Amino acid sequence: MLLVPKENLVKLNIPLFLELCPAGFPSPAQDYTSSELDLNDYCIRHPSATYFVRAQGNSMQDVGMRDGDLLVVDRSLRPQNRDIVIAEVDGGFTVKQLQTTPKLALLPMNNAYSPIYPNPDELTIFGVVTHWVHRARGNI
Repeated sequence: MLLVPKENLVKLNIPLFLELCPAGFPSPAQDYTSSELDLNDYCIRHPSATYFVRAQGNSMQDVGMRDGDLLVVDRSLRPQNRDIVIAEVDGGFTVKQLQTTPKLALLPMNNAYSPIYPNPDELTIFGVVTHWVHRARGNI
C-alpha cells in the first residue's frame, strides 16, 4: 500500500538539540535547544512527488532498513548509482540499491540474497528512497 503525504503539510516544529548525543560513552548533556526541526521539511523535499511505502523482508538489513520500516520515496529524483530505489521486477515492487556500472543490477544489502540483473529496457524505477523510519519501541 502506498501512502501519500498531504498536499498542505502542517508545520510541526519540534525542539532540536544541537548537542550531539554519543552512542558510546556518555557525556554530560546540555539543557537547552537552539533550533527547531520540522520533519516534513527535513524528509520531504518535493511533496507532490513523494510517497511512503513500508519495507517488507530483510534483504536491506545491512544498511539498517528493517521489515516494516516506513520508506520516504521521492519520484522526482533521477536515480543515480548506489541510490536505494523502488523498482518493478517481474510485476512486483522491490527496494534495492541501484548499481549502474559496471553492469546494471539491483543489489540487496544482505548476503543471503542474490543481485537482480534486470533488462535495462524493462527496468522501471518508481522513486529514490530518501529516508526511512523505524520504531525503536514496538507500537507506541
